[in-house]
Amino acid sequence: MMLPMLLFWGLILWGGIVLVRTLSQRKQDVRPLTTAGTALAILKERYAKGEISRDEYEAMKKDIE
Repeated sequence: MMLPMLLFWGLILWGGIVLVRTLSQRKQDVRPLTTAGTALAILKERYAKGEISRDEYEAMKKDIE
């Protein structure tokens, strides 16, 4: 009789821990995105890949900011 009760409460506790971990991970994954921040990140990536020159990068960066 005691073993099923311990299993029941153990499952309840385990479920609560899993729920808290899942919710806390979702909050960490959610980041506010701004248009300027996103555009600047894309611009930096394009410059790093060599798709645009330094002059183009500086001109576009000035337009974004």
